Amino acid sequence: MINELKIMRMLDHPNILKLYEVCETENSLYMVMDLLQGGSLIDKIREKPVFTEAEAAPLMKGMLRAIEHAHSRGIMHRDLKPENILFRSTNFKEDDVVLADFGLSTVINEKKYLFFRCGTPGYVAPEVINLKDENATYSEVCDVFSLGVIFHIM
Repeated sequence: MINELKIMRMLDHPNILKLYEVCETENSLYMVMDLLQGGSLIDKIREKPVFTEAEAAPLMKGMLRAIEHAHSRGIMHRDLKPENILFRSTNFKEDDVVLADFGLSTVINEKKYLFFRCGTPGYVAPEVINLKDENATYSEVCDVFSLGVIFHIM
């Protein structure tokens, strides 16, 4: 949880879930974040299994902008999937798509990953899922692979 909070504080982009404040008590941790009322991409896929190009393009553009921002800050998400892509409202606009859940994210050139083989099967890049050596590294390109899988599903 501490790593996730640290990473979320490093990111400030309209297409990334914003962490405003963290309050800690003896037995609880409260996080103040954006209010997102549009559901997740997995909900949209269940409602409408096939997206038109006009529907998919703004969603992909928003997700690519979010990942570009994270990568420019030295962060790779490593768990991109439709469940972690949320919407501010029910609109299908570029500014309404929001990337969330940085629980498996890490710094790009980390010498030793906290979770070295991670992600959700079906969305994970081959270089991540096939990793055998705990000391080996991979790059942020793994996020682009996951976005490609999501695009294919849409």
